[in-house]
Amino acid sequence: MTENTKSRVRQVALITGAARRIGACIAETLHGRGCDVFLHYHSSSEAVDSLAKKLNDARSGSASVVQADLGDMQGIERMAGMVKSEAGRLDILVNNASRFYPTTVGATTTEQWDDLMDSNLRGPYFLTQAVSAMLAAAGGSVVNLLDVHSVRPMRQHAVYCMAKAGLQMMTLALAQELGPEVRVNGVAPGAILWPEQDIDSDYQQMILSKTVMGRAGSPQDIASAVAYLGLEAPYVTGQVLAVDGGRSVNI
Repeated sequence: MTENTKSRVRQVALITGAARRIGACIAETLHGRGCDVFLHYHSSSEAVDSLAKKLNDARSGSASVVQADLGDMQGIERMAGMVKSEAGRLDILVNNASRFYPTTVGATTTEQWDDLMDSNLRGPYFLTQAVSAMLAAAGGSVVNLLDVHSVRPMRQHAVYCMAKAGLQMMTLALAQELGPEVRVNGVAPGAILWPEQDIDSDYQQMILSKTVMGRAGSPQDIASAVAYLGLEAPYVTGQVLAVDGGRSVNI
Protein backbone atom coordinates (compact mmCIF):
# COMPACT_ATOMS: atom_id res chain seq x y z
CA MET A 1 0.00 0.00 0.00
CA THR A 2 1.43 3.36 -0.99
CA GLU A 3 1.44 6.42 1.25
CA ASN A 4 -1.25 8.01 -0.95
CA THR A 5 -3.45 4.94 -0.54
CA LYS A 6 -2.91 4.98 3.22
CA SER A 7 -4.00 8.59 3.38
CA ARG A 8 -7.34 7.66 1.81
CA VAL A 9 -8.19 5.03 4.45
CA ARG A 10 -11.15 6.44 6.32
CA GLN A 11 -10.83 6.64 10.08
CA VAL A 12 -13.37 4.76 12.18
CA ALA A 13 -14.95 6.05 15.40
CA LEU A 14 -17.11 4.29 17.98
CA ILE A 15 -19.26 6.60 20.09
CA THR A 16 -21.20 5.24 23.04
CA GLY A 17 -24.52 6.84 23.90
CA ALA A 18 -24.63 8.26 20.38
CA ALA A 19 -28.39 8.36 19.83
CA ARG A 20 -29.17 11.73 21.37
CA ARG A 21 -27.93 14.95 22.95
CA ILE A 22 -24.14 15.38 23.23
CA GLY A 23 -23.40 11.89 21.91
CA ALA A 24 -25.29 12.53 18.69
CA CYS A 25 -23.49 15.84 18.21
CA ILE A 26 -20.12 14.14 18.69
CA ALA A 27 -21.07 11.47 16.15
CA GLU A 28 -22.16 14.07 13.59
CA THR A 29 -19.00 16.10 14.14
CA LEU A 30 -16.62 13.15 13.72
CA HIS A 31 -18.61 12.02 10.69
CA GLY A 32 -18.30 15.52 9.26
CA ARG A 33 -14.54 15.29 9.74
CA GLY A 34 -14.51 12.22 7.49
CA CYS A 35 -14.84 9.37 9.99
CA ASP A 36 -17.05 6.34 9.54
CA VAL A 37 -18.98 5.93 12.76
CA PHE A 38 -20.42 3.17 14.90
CA LEU A 39 -23.35 4.53 16.88
CA HIS A 40 -23.88 2.73 20.18
CA TYR A 41 -27.20 2.94 21.98
CA HIS A 42 -28.89 1.17 24.86
CA SER A 43 -32.62 1.83 24.44
CA SER A 44 -33.08 4.87 22.14
CA SER A 45 -33.54 2.80 18.98
CA GLU A 46 -35.75 5.25 17.10
CA ALA A 47 -33.38 8.17 17.65
CA VAL A 48 -30.26 6.22 16.71
CA ASP A 49 -31.86 4.81 13.56
CA SER A 50 -32.84 8.33 12.51
CA LEU A 51 -29.29 9.59 13.06
CA ALA A 52 -27.77 6.66 11.15
CA LYS A 53 -30.10 7.30 8.21
CA LYS A 54 -29.13 10.98 8.16
CA LEU A 55 -25.42 10.16 8.13
CA ASN A 56 -25.76 7.39 5.56
CA ASP A 57 -27.81 9.66 3.32
CA ALA A 58 -24.90 12.10 3.44
CA ARG A 59 -22.30 9.38 2.79
CA SER A 60 -23.47 5.89 1.95
CA GLY A 61 -22.33 3.10 4.24
CA SER A 62 -20.64 5.44 6.70
CA ALA A 63 -22.73 4.81 9.84
CA SER A 64 -23.59 1.58 11.63
CA VAL A 65 -25.76 1.03 14.70
CA VAL A 66 -24.85 -1.26 17.59
CA GLN A 67 -26.94 -1.95 20.71
CA ALA A 68 -25.42 -2.94 24.05
CA ASP A 69 -25.93 -2.65 27.78
CA LEU A 70 -22.59 -1.38 29.11
CA GLY A 71 -23.19 -3.40 32.26
CA ASP A 72 -23.22 -6.62 30.23
CA MET A 73 -19.83 -8.06 29.29
CA GLN A 74 -21.32 -10.09 26.44
CA GLY A 75 -22.82 -6.89 25.00
CA ILE A 76 -19.46 -5.14 25.21
CA GLU A 77 -17.65 -8.03 23.53
CA ARG A 78 -20.35 -8.21 20.83
CA MET A 79 -19.93 -4.49 20.12
CA ALA A 80 -16.16 -4.81 19.83
CA GLY A 81 -16.57 -7.82 17.58
CA MET A 82 -18.97 -5.96 15.30
CA VAL A 83 -16.49 -3.12 14.81
CA LYS A 84 -13.71 -5.58 14.02
CA SER A 85 -15.77 -7.66 11.58
CA GLU A 86 -17.39 -4.73 9.75
CA ALA A 87 -14.57 -2.16 9.74
CA GLY A 88 -11.45 -4.12 10.60
CA ARG A 89 -10.04 -1.14 12.48
CA LEU A 90 -10.82 1.46 15.13
CA ASP A 91 -9.17 4.87 15.36
CA ILE A 92 -11.27 6.67 17.96
CA LEU A 93 -13.30 5.42 20.92
CA VAL A 94 -15.50 8.01 22.61
CA ASN A 95 -16.81 6.84 25.98
CA ASN A 96 -19.77 9.20 26.17
CA ALA A 97 -22.66 7.08 27.50
CA SER A 98 -23.62 8.02 31.04
CA ARG A 99 -26.40 7.72 33.55
CA PHE A 100 -27.05 10.69 35.84
CA TYR A 101 -29.44 11.04 38.77
CA PRO A 102 -29.26 11.83 42.49
CA THR A 103 -28.44 9.27 45.16
CA THR A 104 -29.05 10.22 48.78
CA VAL A 105 -26.65 8.84 51.37
CA GLY A 106 -28.71 6.57 53.59
CA ALA A 107 -31.13 5.63 50.81
CA THR A 108 -28.83 4.56 47.95
CA THR A 109 -29.62 1.10 46.60
CA THR A 110 -27.20 -1.44 45.20
CA GLU A 111 -29.14 -1.24 41.93
CA GLN A 112 -28.43 2.50 41.70
CA TRP A 113 -24.77 1.90 42.55
CA ASP A 114 -24.40 -0.76 39.84
CA ASP A 115 -26.27 1.31 37.26
CA LEU A 116 -24.16 4.45 37.76
CA MET A 117 -20.87 2.56 38.01
CA ASP A 118 -21.63 0.38 34.98
CA SER A 119 -22.48 3.26 32.67
CA ASN A 120 -19.87 5.74 33.88
CA LEU A 121 -16.87 3.57 34.79
CA ARG A 122 -17.08 -0.21 34.45
CA GLY A 123 -18.45 -0.18 30.90
CA PRO A 124 -15.90 2.34 29.58
CA TYR A 125 -13.02 0.38 31.10
CA PHE A 126 -14.01 -2.99 29.70
CA LEU A 127 -14.98 -1.56 26.32
CA THR A 128 -11.60 0.16 26.07
CA GLN A 129 -9.96 -3.13 26.98
CA ALA A 130 -11.99 -4.99 24.35
CA VAL A 131 -10.95 -2.64 21.53
CA SER A 132 -7.44 -1.78 22.72
CA ALA A 133 -5.70 -4.02 20.17
CA MET A 134 -7.53 -2.34 17.28
CA LEU A 135 -6.74 1.09 18.67
CA ALA A 136 -3.07 0.19 19.08
CA ALA A 137 -2.85 -1.12 15.51
CA ALA A 138 -4.31 2.15 14.20
CA GLY A 139 -2.30 4.43 16.49
CA GLY A 140 -5.69 5.57 17.78
CA SER A 141 -7.11 7.39 20.74
CA VAL A 142 -9.72 7.25 23.49
CA VAL A 143 -11.69 10.28 24.61
CA ASN A 144 -13.66 9.91 27.85
CA LEU A 145 -16.53 12.23 28.75
CA LEU A 146 -15.97 13.29 32.33
CA ASP A 147 -17.57 16.09 34.36
CA VAL A 148 -16.42 19.16 36.25
CA HIS A 149 -17.72 17.22 39.27
CA SER A 150 -15.12 14.50 38.70
CA VAL A 151 -12.94 16.47 41.12
CA ARG A 152 -15.50 18.51 43.09
CA PRO A 153 -18.54 16.77 44.60
CA MET A 154 -22.14 17.64 43.78
CA ARG A 155 -24.55 17.45 46.68
CA GLN A 156 -26.83 14.38 46.60
CA HIS A 157 -24.89 12.86 43.66
CA ALA A 158 -22.15 11.01 45.54
CA VAL A 159 -22.24 7.80 43.49
CA TYR A 160 -22.28 9.61 40.15
CA CYS A 161 -19.37 11.82 41.23
CA MET A 162 -17.43 8.81 42.48
CA ALA A 163 -17.95 7.02 39.16
CA LYS A 164 -16.79 10.05 37.15
CA ALA A 165 -13.79 10.48 39.46
CA GLY A 166 -12.90 6.87 38.70
CA LEU A 167 -13.24 7.55 34.99
CA GLN A 168 -10.87 10.50 35.34
CA MET A 169 -8.27 8.30 37.04
CA MET A 170 -8.88 5.66 34.34
CA THR A 171 -8.05 8.32 31.75
CA LEU A 172 -4.70 9.01 33.39
CA ALA A 173 -3.88 5.37 34.13
CA LEU A 174 -4.72 4.07 30.66
CA ALA A 175 -2.77 6.88 29.02
CA GLN A 176 0.23 5.46 30.85
CA GLU A 177 -0.69 1.81 30.24
CA LEU A 178 -1.62 2.06 26.54
CA GLY A 179 0.91 4.62 25.36
CA PRO A 180 2.66 5.33 23.13
CA GLU A 181 0.45 3.47 20.66
CA VAL A 182 -2.87 4.76 22.06
CA ARG A 183 -3.56 8.23 23.40
CA VAL A 184 -6.16 8.58 26.17
CA ASN A 185 -7.69 11.94 27.13
CA GLY A 186 -10.84 13.34 28.67
CA VAL A 187 -13.27 16.20 28.21
CA ALA A 188 -14.97 17.58 31.31
CA PRO A 189 -18.16 19.50 30.44
CA GLY A 190 -19.76 22.11 32.63
CA ALA A 191 -23.28 23.45 32.05
CA ILE A 192 -24.05 22.28 28.51
CA LEU A 193 -27.46 20.61 28.45
CA TRP A 194 -29.62 20.51 31.54
CA PRO A 195 -30.58 17.01 32.74
CA GLU A 196 -33.81 15.66 31.32
CA GLN A 197 -35.26 15.54 34.82
CA ASP A 198 -36.99 18.76 35.87
CA ILE A 199 -34.41 21.28 37.09
CA ASP A 200 -35.52 24.30 39.08
CA SER A 201 -34.91 27.53 37.13
CA ASP A 202 -33.43 29.20 40.22
CA TYR A 203 -30.89 26.36 40.45
CA GLN A 204 -30.02 26.82 36.78
CA GLN A 205 -29.43 30.51 37.32
CA MET A 206 -27.26 29.78 40.35
CA ILE A 207 -25.06 27.49 38.24
CA LEU A 208 -24.78 30.06 35.45
CA SER A 209 -23.98 32.82 37.94
CA LYS A 210 -20.89 30.82 38.93
CA THR A 211 -19.84 30.30 35.32
CA VAL A 212 -17.31 32.88 34.16
CA MET A 213 -18.88 33.06 30.69
CA GLY A 214 -22.30 33.70 32.26
CA ARG A 215 -24.13 31.23 30.02
CA ALA A 216 -24.51 27.57 29.21
CA GLY A 217 -22.38 26.00 26.51
CA SER A 218 -23.57 23.94 23.56
CA PRO A 219 -23.11 20.30 22.57
CA GLN A 220 -20.94 21.53 19.70
CA ASP A 221 -18.47 22.96 22.23
CA ILE A 222 -17.99 19.44 23.58
CA ALA A 223 -17.97 17.78 20.16
CA SER A 224 -15.28 20.16 18.91
CA ALA A 225 -13.11 19.37 21.94
CA VAL A 226 -13.56 15.63 21.35
CA ALA A 227 -12.61 16.07 17.68
CA TYR A 228 -9.52 18.05 18.66
CA LEU A 229 -8.30 15.40 21.10
CA GLY A 230 -9.25 12.53 18.83
CA LEU A 231 -8.02 13.87 15.50
CA GLU A 232 -5.74 16.85 15.94
CA ALA A 233 -3.59 16.36 19.04
CA PRO A 234 -0.94 13.71 18.30
CA TYR A 235 1.26 14.80 21.22
CA VAL A 236 -1.49 15.10 23.83
CA THR A 237 -2.28 12.21 26.17
CA GLY A 238 -3.26 11.79 29.80
CA GLN A 239 -5.00 15.18 29.84
CA VAL A 240 -8.45 16.40 30.83
CA LEU A 241 -9.78 19.43 28.97
CA ALA A 242 -12.43 21.34 30.93
CA VAL A 243 -15.06 22.80 28.58
CA ASP A 244 -17.10 24.57 31.20
CA GLY A 245 -17.11 28.29 30.51
CA GLY A 246 -14.99 28.80 33.62
CA ARG A 247 -17.35 26.94 35.94
CA SER A 248 -14.53 24.94 37.51
CA VAL A 249 -12.76 28.02 38.86
CA ASN A 250 -15.85 28.88 40.93
CA ILE A 251 -16.88 25.47 42.28
